[in-house]
Amino acid sequence: MGDGPTVDEQREFLARVVSALEKAGIPYMITGSIGSSLFGDPRATRDIDFVVAPIEAQLSAFILDIETDYYLSREAAKEAFQNRSMFNIINAFIGWKADIILRKNTTYEKEKFQRRIPAEYLGVAINVATPEDIILSKLQWSRASNSEMQYRDVEGVIRIQRGRLDLDYLRRWAKELGVEALLEKALREAV
Repeated sequence: MGDGPTVDEQREFLARVVSALEKAGIPYMITGSIGSSLFGDPRATRDIDFVVAPIEAQLSAFILDIETDYYLSREAAKEAFQNRSMFNIINAFIGWKADIILRKNTTYEKEKFQRRIPAEYLGVAINVATPEDIILSKLQWSRASNSEMQYRDVEGVIRIQRGRLDLDYLRRWAKELGVEALLEKALREAV
């Protein structure tokens, strides 16, 4: 037995969650470590961060579909819907989970969600946050948790996407989100 799931197991889990979201008609985007790995330095992760914007009936259909294969708490999902927070889908067989994050109704979160783009990960067609929004989200997480790993992810995306980033968008939202100094530091240090 290996240290973690095989690529095939990861692909199957990702494809199953994406399929259930799409079948229920739930708009989504992937962010987090998978997003930063797509646009920056790849790194191992044990979860998939989905930001979703369902109506209640869509979420109910999604839960009925996905709970046939994986563990989730209906109560946690209901609470997440009401509070615009998150719940988990757990694949205990491979030790991976999907964080299902209900999109907040702030101006930035709405704009970030509208900007999502198509991509491919492990051979699965997905919607993902833009490189700029991956950077901004990870800067917020880095500030909140003082996480060096989140900051390194930011530097990787900046380094690999340099010259293609919308710096005006980044700076405007970094200022609004209170991560302006962290962004400028990362822009200087990402080499």
